[in-house]
Amino acid sequence: MFSRDWRKKPRCHGLFLASRPSKESKMAAILPTGLRNGMKGLDANRYATKKTVAQGMLDIALLTSNASQLKYVLQVGPKHEFYTLLVVLISISIVLQLVSAIVAVLLSSIFNINHQAHQRNAIILNNVNLVFKIFSITVNVVISIFYSMQIDIEAQRQLLS
Repeated sequence: MFSRDWRKKPRCHGLFLASRPSKESKMAAILPTGLRNGMKGLDANRYATKKTVAQGMLDIALLTSNASQLKYVLQVGPKHEFYTLLVVLISISIVLQLVSAIVAVLLSSIFNINHQAHQRNAIILNNVNLVFKIFSITVNVVISIFYSMQIDIEAQRQLLS
């Protein structure tokens, strides 16, 4: 768009034409980046906080699911076809989740990523936490395979009886 002084000859600086700033650009310079054009921008701290809370809720749901599965397997007892395997896998998963939670607490309480000296150790600990979560998820996939196989076997037995 043209400014009010469009009849005046613009000054030329190399390849760019310099003109007076418009009212909108003056307002844009005054407002913080997130409030330009009346829209909020991305707040990285708020995003990270929401992501961490959501991840914690998913971890709690997974731990609750593992506890429920362990309770079921222990109630059925050794007559369960995959009893030993499921008890071991569920126990490993719960231990991995607890270790991951401890690492996350250490990460949040000991290290401050705003300090340059803490950043390297925080990145290493964060990667360790990620490895524990990957192992935990992998173990839970295997658990769900054997857990659902047992449910299918029980359903077939009931149909045959």
